[in-house]
Amino acid sequence: QVQLVESGGGLVQAGGSLILSCAASGRTFSSYAMGWFRQAPGKKREFVAAISRSGGSTYYADSVKGRSTISRDNAKNTVYLQMNSLKPEDTAVYYCAAVFAPYSGRYYMGDEYDNWGQGTQVTVSS
Repeated sequence: QVQLVESGGGLVQAGGSLILSCAASGRTFSSYAMGWFRQAPGKKREFVAAISRSGGSTYYADSVKGRSTISRDNAKNTVYLQMNSLKPEDTAVYYCAAVFAPYSGRYYMGDEYDNWGQGTQVTVSS
């Protein structure tokens, strides 16, 4: 198990940028593939971005591709999501997720995740 704590959310104007951070507890962070998801009011939680445990592979939802970058610093037990050119439709609670994958070099996009943070609110005003 790994404990995840997100930060960096807030209120931003359309066109602005944010960097979300997710700090993980434990000494085996580099064994976890990581992902970001979001849930807007009245909608289901949706995949945003994923990164392999080494950081060598990443994947993005079409809705954020070209505007967002997921990265990780295994020495700091932290994964980041930089979001640029934010739109009102990006407004949501953003969740960090982890899946233990010590022998895998891939990323994950769905039900594989079994560790979740509490979320951080991102609100984009028009």
